Amino acid sequence: MRTATQQILACAWLAAAIVGSAACSPKRIPSLTVADLMEDRVTLDGVMMKCDQNPARARDSDCLNARIAIERLAKDVDPAEDEKRRAAFEASRDKLRLAQEKVRQEQEAKTKVDAYNLPLVPVEPASAGEGASAPAQPHP
Repeated sequence: MRTATQQILACAWLAAAIVGSAACSPKRIPSLTVADLMEDRVTLDGVMMKCDQNPARARDSDCLNARIAIERLAKDVDPAEDEKRRAAFEASRDKLRLAQEKVRQEQEAKTKVDAYNLPLVPVEPASAGEGASAPAQPHP
C-alpha cells in the first residue's frame, strides 16, 4: 500500500510539472495583418515606433505589414475629400481671424479717449488785473 501511494504521489508531481511547464511557455502572438493595421491607426503607429526604434526588427513581418499599410493609406486619400477638408480649415481659420479682429477692435475702443465723454472741470476765468490782454514780455 505504501508503494501505491508513492507511485500516485509521483505521478501527481509529474503531472503538475508538465502542466506548470506548459502554462509557463509564452504563447506566440500572431502577426498583425495589413487590414488590421489599416483599421487600427493607434496600433499602426505603435508598431511603426517599435520598428523605428529597433532597426533589427525592420525585416520583421509586423514592420513589413505596417509599411504596406501606410503606403495603402497614403494612396487612399481622395482629392475631393482633401480639398473639402482644406476648405473647412480655411473657413474656420477665417472665422477665428474675424473673432480675434473683433476682440482687438473692442480693446482699441476701450483705450481711446472720447473728448465728448470726458468729465467736466470748471475753468476759472482770468482776472482783469493779471494782464490778460497785455502781451507777454520777453525776459532779458
